[in-house]
Amino acid sequence: MTFSDSSLPPLSPQGVAPLVAAVAGSVLLPGDAGYDDERAVFNLNHELVPALIVVPKSVADVQAAVRFAASRHRPVLVHTTGHQVVGPARGAVVIATRRMNDVLVDAVGRTARVGGGAMWSDVVGEAAKAGLAPLNGSNPTVGVVGYTLGGGASPTLGRSLGYAADHVRSVDVVTADGELRQVDAESEPELFWALRGGKGNFGVVTALEFDLFPVRRLYGGGIYFPGERMADVLRAWATWHPGTPETMVSSLAVLRLPPLPALPDPLRGAYVVHVRIAYNGPVEKGERMIAPLRAVAPAVLDTVRDMPYTEVASIHNEPIEPFPYFERGIMLREFPPSAQEKLIELVGPDSGSTLMVAELRALGGAWDREPPVPNAVATRGLPYSLLAVAGGPASAEQRLKDSIAEVLDGLEPWRGERRLVNNLAPEEAGDAAAIYGPGRYERLTSVKKSYDPTNLFRLNHNVAPTA
Repeated sequence: MTFSDSSLPPLSPQGVAPLVAAVAGSVLLPGDAGYDDERAVFNLNHELVPALIVVPKSVADVQAAVRFAASRHRPVLVHTTGHQVVGPARGAVVIATRRMNDVLVDAVGRTARVGGGAMWSDVVGEAAKAGLAPLNGSNPTVGVVGYTLGGGASPTLGRSLGYAADHVRSVDVVTADGELRQVDAESEPELFWALRGGKGNFGVVTALEFDLFPVRRLYGGGIYFPGERMADVLRAWATWHPGTPETMVSSLAVLRLPPLPALPDPLRGAYVVHVRIAYNGPVEKGERMIAPLRAVAPAVLDTVRDMPYTEVASIHNEPIEPFPYFERGIMLREFPPSAQEKLIELVGPDSGSTLMVAELRALGGAWDREPPVPNAVATRGLPYSLLAVAGGPASAEQRLKDSIAEVLDGLEPWRGERRLVNNLAPEEAGDAAAIYGPGRYERLTSVKKSYDPTNLFRLNHNVAPTA
């Protein structure tokens, strides 16, 4: 299986003229004004260099783009923000959806219907006007559709409510035949199952409808401890979080931060341990609950407070401007004291590690429970997600990837085979069978055969139509 399709010849203006005539939006070839803007991605160590970019204004434009690509045997890639890029998409047709970003909130029904290019910042703000909140991600610049189709483990409300994919009501998707399908549990149950967890393997999602929840405020933020106290903080957090209620979502990250002016002064260029807190409950109870953590060591910075839900991005405080990095994640079956000591050895103050981020998220709770309408999410029952991020240019790729591998390989004795699709690296593009597990992968393959038999949507962590 190849993911580059680099042998496909360039397209000419004459060759795309029928598509230009059929599309109300833009059709861009390399060298055209706007082409570089539309292929830009968040991770600057990757780039998209497709044969053609279509910037749709409507569903009809998406259909025309898919039919054009299929008729010329070219793969299709959907591009919104580019936080997760598998390859350069050479020879491909890229459909850039970020302008299809409408958000419609139904305050009575507690749902949102969003366009295929909406970002979480769009949804959080609009939902808050109705006193509601989505199961958003940690970074407000991430696209809603890609995050949700990859499962979506919300670090604010997910432990009590489950994956974002669990709360999808319906999906509007253009499949490989160019047809628009309005998919839900009744209309096309197998496709609905596969879309929610199968990421971008089955078509171009033009709209998504999902549940919102009556949450206006959270007790949340971060406690930043000196990196030299990592062992004490990690051991205390690992003992503390299993006894907390499902309304408490927490994670821990070891950060080696760059000296960026955008960072608060105590964090600029600092080595810190960041304990993240998101508690959906009374402030007084939250304060009592995290008191044992605050007592572990003096904090460099403590931002945990009662906050409106519109400020939840400040909990993780992730970069919102593009930068160069490599990342990869695994799941852990358990995190006993022996695993804790190994992580301290690998990223602690005496490790020599240069990783920008080593993040451990505690899952469990509703993330382990199958929703009323099951889906393809593969990571239920795995209690921890470990993500390693190395910041730096592509010229240092091997060194940076080696630094990631050192940490993830060091936790190998506790690793779970299945993985969060949203935390996969490009080099894991051929690992779908292991990522999903054999039974789930076989079912995904069956759906793929039905809806994308030629593997038009293959520029991803691919579920192939042949097992």
